[in-house]
Amino acid sequence: MLFQSSIRKELARTFGATLVVLVTIVMTIVLIRTLGQASRGYISPQDVMLFMAYSALGRLPTILTLSLFIAMVSTLSRMYRDSEMVVWFTSGQGLGGFLRPLFRFSWPMLLVISLTALFVWPWTNQQTKDMQTRYEQRGDLDRIAPGQFQESSSGNRVFFVDRDLAGDRASNNVFIAATEKGKSSITTAKSGSIEIRDGGQFLILQNGQRLENVVGESALKVSDFEQYGTRTGDSVALGAPIPESKLLSTRDLIKSPTRANLSELAWRLGLGIAAVNFVILAAALASVNPRGGRSGNLFFVLLTFIVYNNLVNLGQSWIFVGLIGFGNFLLLLHGGVFLLGMAWLAKRHYNWVLRLRPRAVATGKEQTA
Repeated sequence: MLFQSSIRKELARTFGATLVVLVTIVMTIVLIRTLGQASRGYISPQDVMLFMAYSALGRLPTILTLSLFIAMVSTLSRMYRDSEMVVWFTSGQGLGGFLRPLFRFSWPMLLVISLTALFVWPWTNQQTKDMQTRYEQRGDLDRIAPGQFQESSSGNRVFFVDRDLAGDRASNNVFIAATEKGKSSITTAKSGSIEIRDGGQFLILQNGQRLENVVGESALKVSDFEQYGTRTGDSVALGAPIPESKLLSTRDLIKSPTRANLSELAWRLGLGIAAVNFVILAAALASVNPRGGRSGNLFFVLLTFIVYNNLVNLGQSWIFVGLIGFGNFLLLLHGGVFLLGMAWLAKRHYNWVLRLRPRAVATGKEQTA
């Protein structure tokens, strides 16, 4: 009882500290990436924090898995350095006996990792996709920002306003360049306002000038106006998008077992299975020389995580292109890592030593004969 409680307490402290550090790093990276997307016009600046929350929630399985792996290896390595392992080994507790307290501590995280990968991951992807789609389909006038040239959703008009006026949706020094139905036009006005007429949104310009000509011809038509209205605000009608595999629920992936869906399903299942294998690998890898440094073992642990995680991602593309089947991939990769981890753990638990048989040396008499 003392053996398991002491390990779980130290695991909890190490896991909490590691999780805070990794979440801080990931949130910083997500913030930089999200601000870059907002500056390029992919998402709304008002939705940056919400987009960050969805992105971080989708990365939660990887963060929890790495935090759990580092916490277990660090705790067991510390016990090796402080010679606590010697005490437990001499009391009859082998290395294999550490699996039970490790799994008793980690099973809530393993459950969260599996549920997040299977259910939360597609939900966050759908939410971020909807946010991007709504922002792309917003009306032309909603895209305009004072002091910036802004292209319309259809790509055939460019708007510019100097600054917003005090009041409801009005601006001064308006510029519009358009190419429609084989004609190009440039419209300028001292002021403009948005009005709703006959169920449609109109931009009403005051005191301006309009230059119009047919594309490819030199004739130019110039007209002055006191008031000019143009219909706008209609977003581009997009067709029904083909659902991406990462947006589909796990139930839909199982119902439609295409290559793309099976590759996504293998990736989601792989996150949960890999988290279980990392617990076994942590017990097998947590060996450190008390006289040596700490960086070497930590580097090897991180390298193991990166290689295994990249193989899970590569397997997704292999299944998609048909290089390997869904079941074969899960069996070969995750089953192989499980057997390797258990074999390594058994070797250290029973102190197996691999020795090559010495070669027989012929004596001088035998050589003479």
